[in-house]
Amino acid sequence: MADTAKPAIAITMGDPCGIGPEVVVKALADPRVYSSCRPLVIGNSYAIRQAVKLTGLSLQVNEVDDPATAGNDPGVVDMIDIHNLNPEDITVGQISPACGKAAMEWVTKAGELALAGVVEGLATAPLNKEAASLAGYQSIGHMELLQELTGAGTVATMLMAKNLRVIHLTTHRSLRLACDYVKKDRILDFLQLTHDSFVQWGFPRPAIGVAALNPHGSDGGLLGSEEAEEIAPAVAAARERGIDAVGPVPADVVFHQAIQGRYAAVLAMFHDQGHIPVKVYGFEDSITANLGLPFVRTSVDHGTAFDIAGQGIASHTSMLEAIRLAVALAVGNGLADF
Repeated sequence: MADTAKPAIAITMGDPCGIGPEVVVKALADPRVYSSCRPLVIGNSYAIRQAVKLTGLSLQVNEVDDPATAGNDPGVVDMIDIHNLNPEDITVGQISPACGKAAMEWVTKAGELALAGVVEGLATAPLNKEAASLAGYQSIGHMELLQELTGAGTVATMLMAKNLRVIHLTTHRSLRLACDYVKKDRILDFLQLTHDSFVQWGFPRPAIGVAALNPHGSDGGLLGSEEAEEIAPAVAAARERGIDAVGPVPADVVFHQAIQGRYAAVLAMFHDQGHIPVKVYGFEDSITANLGLPFVRTSVDHGTAFDIAGQGIASHTSMLEAIRLAVALAVGNGLADF
């Protein structure tokens, strides 16, 4: 019988040509995982068994039909394999459309289990966006795929390392296109979503630092107009709603202020503006979470790392932290003490 006192967490294996299977089995070899949750891997059983062999871990791999019975025994990797991938289609370290397609289908399966209430959250290993694109997917990331599956409205990606938490106004957009998304209404929506999420996660009145888009916060309009025309009006409107938004703050200052404890989170204007400080501050233990989905979804904050896949040297720290965060959010402990 399942220990229903512990949340069930679906762990998607990621692209099998990368380090996903390896970091998943390494994380599941840590007894702290089974003491806090009931893990259920969604993926390819052949790839997971190969990862166990590669790492030399004392783990058994067990395919299950009923996910409600899974995740009770340390040392046993219970998993669902929907048999959508042949072993011969897996070449570790190389891009494969077949593997990209299968990995996306595992995410969909995990999302369906969450929507059905079978699992309380998702912790995901990395996808390969090029492989997913070659497989015909237009939505090539976890968040976009799950947003389509659930019909969620405003959703956002948050990266975090230690006490630095960064929400991104845009993620997978070219820099040229990302600037077009720096608009008052979108910024205000993201500030509201961030505020609501952090209140739910244990912050009574979260301060949110809002990064400027241009150098020096535009130097009074000399280096751009977005601060005066879009970002500042959004911050003012948020404050009228009772949201403790601060900004626009020059990007070379705001992340340092957050690390010093001034903000619960920072809203970054584009992908690299937020990713770089998080990864510099805590590369191996950085993780991601989504805001706005109807269930918990966390993830590693690294890619498929084809260059080291199959060598047994990939660090599983981020995967372990992603599982820990999924558990904390699923049981209602939130971020305040994470």
